[in-house]
Order: sequence, then C-alpha cells, then structure tokens
Amino acid sequence: MSIALRLEQEQFIQQKLESGKYRSADEVIFEAFRLLEERDKHYEQWLQDTRQKVQAGLEQLDRGEGIDGEVVMARFREKIRIARENQK
Repeated sequence: MSIALRLEQEQFIQQKLESGKYRSADEVIFEAFRLLEERDKHYEQWLQDTRQKVQAGLEQLDRGEGIDGEVVMARFREKIRIARENQK
C-alpha cells in the first residue's frame, strides 16, 4: 500500500522523530493508528451507553415518570445562577 502525505503531515512526523520519542516514521504512524483505534472504541462505548440512557428515559416517559419541561428549565437556570455566583 502506498499513501501520500500532505506537507503538514510530513512535517509533523519529522517533528516527532526529532523529539527522540520515535525511531522511525513507521513508529509514529503505528502510534497514530493505535490512538485512532482507541478513540473509536471509546466512541462506540459512549454511543452504546447513550443509546441505553435514551432508551431508559423513553421507558420512564412511557410510565409517566417524566418531568415537565418548564420545571427542568427552571432547575437548570438555578444551577447556572448558583455556578455564576460561586465564580465571583
């Protein structure tokens, strides 16, 4: 397989090599792919967790356990007000 890198990417790899942390461009690229794979796994887990939370919320609504939107917004505004006061 052959890939073409943009100038900025080549410069980035060169900077990593000059830092001494990596011995070859291959090492830099392998690390980049490892991090990409790790990020994708975290995203997939987040997506699965979010879907479960949404499903649980929908089930609560179906059971009539929801909170009125105005109440939610009032609580949210109060939390913001308190947070702003604590920053002073």
